[in-house]
Amino acid sequence: MRVKRIEGTVWVALFALCVQSWAASFVLFPKAGRLVSPDGRFEVRDADRLGGARDLVGSFHSLWIVDQSNGSSRKLCDYMGVAAVEWAGSDFVLVTEYVGRKTSRALVFSAVANHDSLVIDVPALQEAVPPELREILRGNDHVFVEASKLEGGTFYFQAWGYGLHDKNGFRWNCQYTLVDERLTCDPRR
Repeated sequence: MRVKRIEGTVWVALFALCVQSWAASFVLFPKAGRLVSPDGRFEVRDADRLGGARDLVGSFHSLWIVDQSNGSSRKLCDYMGVAAVEWAGSDFVLVTEYVGRKTSRALVFSAVANHDSLVIDVPALQEAVPPELREILRGNDHVFVEASKLEGGTFYFQAWGYGLHDKNGFRWNCQYTLVDERLTCDPRR
């Protein structure tokens, strides 16, 4: 499976402690500019990515996390266009990165530990779902993976799209269980 897994005992323990996802709404970056964690300790900030003279300056952005208690910061990711961001508790950041007009991917970042992120995109789904669902992903040219919530060690997200295979579209409710690294999707039409 191509899902990029966050390593470390601390990470798994923190996910286990994150028993519920707060009901805050996703905010859109770069417009929002910043999003403070529920406990006020961390802040997600948007920054224009610096580029050379030949780069499309102003098109690329970066999400940074800043620890308000000591001023330290680290980059979460670069993105182009729009990113929907939400806090899951005060320790995790959920992101849906819209990659152009035809696809998106879902990411999970730890605020308290500098670990790799969890990334679920179309190629990861193609490897993880049963063979009968893979054709749906391959046969549609618009496929989106959108973060929903993180609750009790399970990351919930939706996969949906349309194209030649599904002119009227498809929508799946999916989840990724962090402890056993299992991804499942419930197809609905």
